[in-house]
Amino acid sequence: MISNLDYVTLQQIWWVLCSVIGALFLFLNLVQGGQTLLWQVAKTKTESALVVNSLGRKWELPFTTLVLFGGALFAAFPKFYSTSFGGAYWVWMLILFSFIIQAVSYEYRTKPGNVWGAKSYELCMFINGSVGILLIGMAVGTFYTGSAFSLNDMNQVTWQYTLGGVNLRGLEAAFSLFNLSLGLFLVFNARVLGALYLLNNLDLTPVAAMEQRLRKAVLTSFICSLPFLLYVVVSILLRKGFGVDENGVVSMVSFKYFFNLLALPHLLLSLLAGIGLVTWGVILGAHKGSLKGIWPAGLGTVLVGLCVLCLPAFNGTAFYPSTFDLQSSLTIYNASSSEYTLKIMTYVALGIPFVLAYIAYLWKKMDSQKLSIEDTTDHEAY
Repeated sequence: MISNLDYVTLQQIWWVLCSVIGALFLFLNLVQGGQTLLWQVAKTKTESALVVNSLGRKWELPFTTLVLFGGALFAAFPKFYSTSFGGAYWVWMLILFSFIIQAVSYEYRTKPGNVWGAKSYELCMFINGSVGILLIGMAVGTFYTGSAFSLNDMNQVTWQYTLGGVNLRGLEAAFSLFNLSLGLFLVFNARVLGALYLLNNLDLTPVAAMEQRLRKAVLTSFICSLPFLLYVVVSILLRKGFGVDENGVVSMVSFKYFFNLLALPHLLLSLLAGIGLVTWGVILGAHKGSLKGIWPAGLGTVLVGLCVLCLPAFNGTAFYPSTFDLQSSLTIYNASSSEYTLKIMTYVALGIPFVLAYIAYLWKKMDSQKLSIEDTTDHEAY
């Protein structure tokens, strides 16, 4: 069956698969969101231990998923990988650094002889959950706003944006209100997911006051996310996009992403259903006294993520546009690996459902019992 797939279909399949991984990463940012809530919802050492150990059980998942996302992009779309990761060097280095200090923090926060103190490592967790996710949102935002690069005949990238003679290597993405808004939305959405996850995962009976703080955090973080979400959605609908004709020529097209939503109604449905599910999860967590809000909110985040990642790639659109040289813009068709490579990768990808099933099984076993205060005092505690 795979051998009968044409090259274009394989390219489209692999962008969807990479987008699924990216959307799952956004759901797993519940760990990063929970880290930013630590000082807000935990007022005692016992409460801090509960939060850190709950998140510590899952901290490897977003890190591993981010690496998998980068690996999948490298294999399926090497020209994008080399252009973005090579040109926007400082953005990706700062993102990776924020995840490195997260790993170190969980490892050494309560180690004997920790001369820096637990608060220092908790600060690193906060940086990972705030600055790290903000930078990721800014990087994704460039799928819509573009980056100032050019490619020569040898596919060598030259990053063109400088400030005062200094090449910012991708940090100029922070000068875009759209990019910043998308990043801030992801930060606050991660906080919503983090609070909902902690409500679901912790035995809060002995710390009833923390439960109320978590429910309040769900609502306040959601309210804070709404202006940024509204700006991003309206901006996507109204902004010019980078259209690609049948000859591969890139040009600016008014209301391009709005027309993409009309041409691809499943993405519009994904966006609307995702926003609705996140809202329902917030209602469950903030007003209904439920512990299950993480599941609709998590699924909603995945659906919104899929729309955001797929919308700038299909229906004749350049997913990584160049604002310096439109014809250097990347599409899923001029940035992908060879047909042979994609076919081999697709055969390997047939094992993905089994891996996901195994992860789901481990997650269920790990969370079969709520984390209690007693679980934070054993030798494996973070």
